[in-house]
Amino acid sequence: QVQLVESGGGLVQAGGSLGLSCAASGRTFYIMGWFRQAPGKEREFVARISRSEASAVYADSVKGRFAVSRDDAKNTVDLQMNSLKPEDTAVYYCVASRGGSSWDYWGQGTQVTVSS
Repeated sequence: QVQLVESGGGLVQAGGSLGLSCAASGRTFYIMGWFRQAPGKEREFVARISRSEASAVYADSVKGRFAVSRDDAKNTVDLQMNSLKPEDTAVYYCVASRGGSSWDYWGQGTQVTVSS
C-alpha cells in the first residue's frame, strides 16, 4: 500500500525556520512536492521536485525562502522553510505523482504555525 507521512510541523516565530519531512512507502515516485492550505483558504502549490535536482519548482510566495529536496535511497522528500512569515501558517501536505499530469497521492498533512 502507498502512504505519505509528513512530520516536522510545529510553532515557530516569524523569521524562524522549520524543516518538514515526508516519508513515502509502497513505491517510489518520479515527482514529489508540497501543497499547503490555510483555514478558509484554497489549497495552494508550494514546491515540487523530480528525480533530477535541476527540476525543483517553487511558488513565487516561497522562492528564496524554502528549499525542497529528496533522498531516493530513503524514499523521502523534505521542505526546509526559512525566514518564515505569519502568512506561511497552514497545514502542509506532501504530494506525489507517478509521472502524469495529476497528483496521485496525498499525505494527511502537518500543521505549521508562524506567530507574530
